[in-house]
Amino acid sequence: MFNTVSTMWSWWWGGSDEKDELSRVIVTALVSIFAVLIWFLWASKKSRKVIPPLPPGPRGLPLFGYLPFLGTELHRKFEELAGVYGPIYKVWLGQKLCIVVNSPSLVKEVVRDQDAIFCNRDPPIAALVSTFGGIDIAFSSYGPDWKKLRKIFIRDMLSNANLNSSCTLRREEIKKSIKYVYDKIGTPIDLGELAFVTVVNAVTNMLWGDTLQGGEEATNVGAELKKLLAEQMVLFGKPNVSDFFPVLARFDLQGIEKKSKRNFQWVERILDSAIEKRMNSDTGKEEGTGKIEQRKDLLQILLKLSEQNDSATSISITQVKALLWDIMVGGTETTATVVEWVMVELMRHSKVMRKVSEELTEIVGLDSLVEESHLPKLHYLDAVVKETSRLHPPLPFLVPRCPSQSSTIGGYYVPKGTRILLNVWAIQRDPMIWENPLEFQPERFLTNPSKMDYTGKDFKYIPFGSGRRICAGLPLAEMTQTYIIASFLHSFEWKLPEGTQLEISDKFGIVTKKLKPTVAIPAPRLSKFELYTK
Repeated sequence: MFNTVSTMWSWWWGGSDEKDELSRVIVTALVSIFAVLIWFLWASKKSRKVIPPLPPGPRGLPLFGYLPFLGTELHRKFEELAGVYGPIYKVWLGQKLCIVVNSPSLVKEVVRDQDAIFCNRDPPIAALVSTFGGIDIAFSSYGPDWKKLRKIFIRDMLSNANLNSSCTLRREEIKKSIKYVYDKIGTPIDLGELAFVTVVNAVTNMLWGDTLQGGEEATNVGAELKKLLAEQMVLFGKPNVSDFFPVLARFDLQGIEKKSKRNFQWVERILDSAIEKRMNSDTGKEEGTGKIEQRKDLLQILLKLSEQNDSATSISITQVKALLWDIMVGGTETTATVVEWVMVELMRHSKVMRKVSEELTEIVGLDSLVEESHLPKLHYLDAVVKETSRLHPPLPFLVPRCPSQSSTIGGYYVPKGTRILLNVWAIQRDPMIWENPLEFQPERFLTNPSKMDYTGKDFKYIPFGSGRRICAGLPLAEMTQTYIIASFLHSFEWKLPEGTQLEISDKFGIVTKKLKPTVAIPAPRLSKFELYTK
């Protein structure tokens, strides 16, 4: 062996004297051993790289973790834990590790500094079975398919041109709701159902040129659909044993998968019927008159894409339904929820209601209905809606994220596959961030309106999310919710039925809604009878 090592290193020594051969061999061996030792120490140090600790968190039970202590109001429980463990903490739910982020600076790490790592999803079973296996925009993993769908959603479906061209449709549906309320003057009306039917009619009219029809029939169908979707939002957010113990998923112990499938099948029948009707209608036009409509509804745009052969732009019929589902469900549930909470807060705060009414009278006038062109001028109402979304964020944890690789947040270790909850509920009520956080003060959004908006740039206020996964339907949602609220408030005065009190309890779900219906009695406010009936 010595001879071999000596031969390998002979170029270095360059000598040939046999008397020094043994010395050269010994020195060469020592140098080789020293080099190997240095390499081993370096590799050993690298392999023992220190991994940061997991965040602090509450103790749970063996196997079950913190599951038995969650209760039903997760947004309040997690806010309570934030007060104990600080800006970031861990919660073991069965075999699933959840990390809850409760500060704007750490939210920034997730949605901006490491957005590419944390922009994946960890959909619960309830979401998988009701979103075609999680292929929609909300729950699909970050990748080429998601990018393509989101691009279609924003560029082809909710472009400025399409939003502007569908203005008339939204106006028509809001006028129908105004007429419906006028016919019910003096009688109690469920504001949540009214908002939902208005939103769903406006949205479906945009999607495929049809609605729930009108009158009592629409109200009954809308009430059933509202009830069904509200239940689905609860199922999306409800802790499910099948999610936390995968080995038990086949048993569906809580029946969440079964209920989600039932609800989804009800909505899918609506989607299938609309697609079939649109495809037959378009075929008839091609074979008959050959006339082409001037304005295409959004379903026509999607069906056109499904017929293309280009893999970069074409989509399947299942993806068509997934995009329709995103707008129909995401665009109706959150918007109707915000509308109801705004009406609740205004009826609780008469001075704020009066200011909103005065602004509407000044900007719109009592001899006119609200138009979308009025909305940018309604600054105080805009502040009211934003303050409501601060106190009652539609999605208290947004849609949970999941890191595609192990990383760190705030110096703490976050393993790959962890469920990340951005605790918007706690952040937007944090007394260290907001002055008098539990008080309803729209004026706080008037001081710097350009900064405090929905774009997710200020991480202490992100009701619609931030980063790559910010709500794709934000432009439509912002416009629709403000238009409906302004129209209802401008056209009518709203009061509680005599002898009743306003109840503000909520019910946790991925969308947190009012626990009990908000019922109010309308009275006409406009100066012209024709505005209600034409």
